[in-house]
Amino acid sequence: MADPFAGRVALVTGGSRGIGRATALRLAREGADVAISFASRVAAADEVVAEIRSLGRRATAAACDVSQPGEVQRLVEHTRQQLGPIDLLAHCGAISNIASHEDLTYEQWRETIDVNLHGTFLMVFAVKDEMLRRGFGRMVTVSSIAALRPRQMQIHYSASKAGVIALTHCCAEAFAPHVRINCVAPGLTETEMAHVLPPDTMRRVIDETPLGRIGQPEEIAGVIRFLLSEESSFMTGQTVVASGGRVMLP
Repeated sequence: MADPFAGRVALVTGGSRGIGRATALRLAREGADVAISFASRVAAADEVVAEIRSLGRRATAAACDVSQPGEVQRLVEHTRQQLGPIDLLAHCGAISNIASHEDLTYEQWRETIDVNLHGTFLMVFAVKDEMLRRGFGRMVTVSSIAALRPRQMQIHYSASKAGVIALTHCCAEAFAPHVRINCVAPGLTETEMAHVLPPDTMRRVIDETPLGRIGQPEEIAGVIRFLLSEESSFMTGQTVVASGGRVMLP
């Protein structure tokens, strides 16, 4: 079978680790040339680029704070200059922390909304116009099951990720029919972000998960890969939950 992403250029934010890294490598293994962004970990990003190139694909990396419009524009321009027009966007960059309502400050709230929600808006809007002009584009945003059930210690995070789902719904209708955008809402996944939770909380979450384990980045990357591929050609505006059964949509 031919590589499904052959000739395509993918941009993966947060691509130096976790779900972003797994996604970048999965797309490269299936034919895509891949640009990744990273917040601060140059060495980790360089390792991902080297691994992608070892697969015979083109790759590049650039630092980017996705909450800053100028940095997002530079990332997109860098990708176009190095690899060409962007066909696929997987926006995986995000932050997470916990705070009770007594301790949650406006500064924490704003930082979380800036990175997780404003950052998603900036990335999507930075690539959409070219995709629309070219008549082709596939995007996946990353939310969380925290957007779908109460999280008393993550009011700020849950609100930001719920906004990502709403943004995806609206953009899907606005960008149709040639540009598709979908969302994935992971459950607890084995990434650094998951370990903002105390060990006892993680154990309780796993106990409450029907599949009885934590997810792996490669499993979420598989869902993202599906949503970017033509195997999902009749899907847009959808939120796909991958949570081991902890959250089940009707």
